[in-house]
Amino acid sequence: MFLSVFDIFKIGVGPSSSHTMGPMLAAARFLDALREGKERVPGSGAPVRLEASLHGSLAFTGKGHATDRAVILGLLGFRPETLAPDKAERREAALRATGRIDVPGVGPLAFDLDKDIVFDYGPPLPGHANGMVLRSYDAAGNLHFAETYYSIGGGFVLTEHELGNASLKGDDAEVTRPYPFATAAEMLAMGESAGLGIAAMKRANETAGGHSTLDADLDRLWAVMDACIDSGLATEGTLPGGLKVRRRARAIHQALLAERGSNAAQPHTVNDWLSVYAMAVNEENAAGGRVVTAPTNGAAGVVPAVIRYYRDHCIGASHEGIRDFLLTAAAVGGIIKTNASISGAEVGCQGEVGSAAAMAAAGLCAALGGTNAQVENAAEIALEHHLGMTCDPARGLVQVPCIERNGLGAIKAVAAASLALRGDGIHVVPLDACIETMRQTGLDMSVKYKETSTGGLAVNLPGC
Repeated sequence: MFLSVFDIFKIGVGPSSSHTMGPMLAAARFLDALREGKERVPGSGAPVRLEASLHGSLAFTGKGHATDRAVILGLLGFRPETLAPDKAERREAALRATGRIDVPGVGPLAFDLDKDIVFDYGPPLPGHANGMVLRSYDAAGNLHFAETYYSIGGGFVLTEHELGNASLKGDDAEVTRPYPFATAAEMLAMGESAGLGIAAMKRANETAGGHSTLDADLDRLWAVMDACIDSGLATEGTLPGGLKVRRRARAIHQALLAERGSNAAQPHTVNDWLSVYAMAVNEENAAGGRVVTAPTNGAAGVVPAVIRYYRDHCIGASHEGIRDFLLTAAAVGGIIKTNASISGAEVGCQGEVGSAAAMAAAGLCAALGGTNAQVENAAEIALEHHLGMTCDPARGLVQVPCIERNGLGAIKAVAAASLALRGDGIHVVPLDACIETMRQTGLDMSVKYKETSTGGLAVNLPGC
């Protein structure tokens, strides 16, 4: 399985890659299936009505994560990476007024927003905690077509058939990758044999398929991340959803700027810079803004914060270093996704912020000149110290504890990279063992603590 850097880092919208981006893409795929006439139920007439049912975590925290709106936007033909908010709002308002979606190539379809999106709070679907079923019906009420989709984290969506056949394939069948590592051990062995760094091997794997604009595309990823930080640092107000969480990034940033160059700043103020960069991103995410999955929306602040720290605070930072950072981080993220999970609904927040911290630690270590062994060590340190972290968002919103958690994830990532750079790469726990431990921990973790908001802070916070 080859996971590109652009599989790990996707441009989209908040507040959630699994609850927003995934369901939006699933709805768009369903419309494509209708146009293609796939697996129509024998004897049924032309489709005239649509229905969507949300299951598992998509049901329990779907309202807080705006999953219902994501389905609506997907059925209206929008996709996360190109969503135009103003146009989306107009189209959504028209749907609410008419109860009808005009689907090119299919025709008008009835869709009642009050009745045709069902939050099913029963047992989750068998394939994954984030499941949804989309159905179309004919004029007589007969089922015309149905498809089950699973949003498996990071904006990845698989049908039930694809999930059962493990068909997250990319283009493996058509392209031979020069360094096809699936584990950290393979990555280290290939790097030693070839005399190459992790970023160089990842670059070679990306370009093997003819990706001639890799650097420009990497630069675009960072530009979107950087713009998201700037937008978060410039914006005040209260986040939507009812918790009345105030945006804090702008005020903290202004205070940090005022302290610069004075004797009033404590040495540990660097942690505040890391935190404010991450919080700026996740406040934008919580408001439904434009973000990059890194590897998920809920953990979207960690990698950008550490890259901004590298660029603005580290000696010797360079543009090429940012590219190496992204390539190395994506290599580690791909290994984690291949062998465990990046889904909070599947393994808790250890799979989201924990994975993000591991990716960021590896990227920073590489950008600062670390060896492959030191990079692997940095990723392991960061992930190890997120093991067991639950996902228990208050009111199902990607706000508490998610926003601050990204700040702490960024701090841990920098600490992990620094510790690794102080060593020689030799350490006790291999990254692969840590990833497997995360997978096993996620299997053992109670479903209450895996993005259902039925345990932890979500139930113990007063008023929630």
